[in-house]
Amino acid sequence: MSAILKSQRHPGPARVGIGGPVGSGKTALLEQLIPRFIARGTEIAVITNDLVTKEDAERIKRSGLIAADRVMAVETGACPHTAIREDPTLNLQAAEFLEQRFSPLDLILIESGGDNLASSFSLDLVDYWLFVIDVAGGDDIPRKRGLGVLQCDLLIINKIDIARYVRVDLARMTREAKEVRTGKPLLLTNCATGDGVDAVVEQIAREVLFDR
Repeated sequence: MSAILKSQRHPGPARVGIGGPVGSGKTALLEQLIPRFIARGTEIAVITNDLVTKEDAERIKRSGLIAADRVMAVETGACPHTAIREDPTLNLQAAEFLEQRFSPLDLILIESGGDNLASSFSLDLVDYWLFVIDVAGGDDIPRKRGLGVLQCDLLIINKIDIARYVRVDLARMTREAKEVRTGKPLLLTNCATGDGVDAVVEQIAREVLFDR
């Protein structure tokens, strides 16, 4: 399958960013997305970002979900959003390397390091980006109107299975997220089990890839 971006800003494979606070479930989402895209025949590669380690990349490699040489780690060495927004050079270089080595690629998934609600992706780096929040962070997250929540192409509320245990009103959180996003897409997931992830794949396929 050859993926073609609807409004691509660069040649080569589509690049989709996955951002969000520490512990929200970004890597868990990656682990659910990878086998689903592979099953669709999508040629993919992965870039992870961490401060001074390769922890997330090593986790993905150990999972066996994708060939280890299709996973690259970027050590940002500073505030995580610097490497995906203000100066995405390291990520751009990693994407170019993967594209050249595994051409033709359809899709590169780029996971940011864990950051705060104000993080966002440079459109020089990605064509489309997801922002993952989780119920354990509190149901007031949408009301705080962080840039990630407001500006991402797709907002994901994760860990919905534990909402009642952390005393979160999931219905209210969902409603308020929809209100502040003024019609932009929102999906609910439990990345531990994969619940809701098929809808994420369909959204990316519909908005980013011409594969149907």
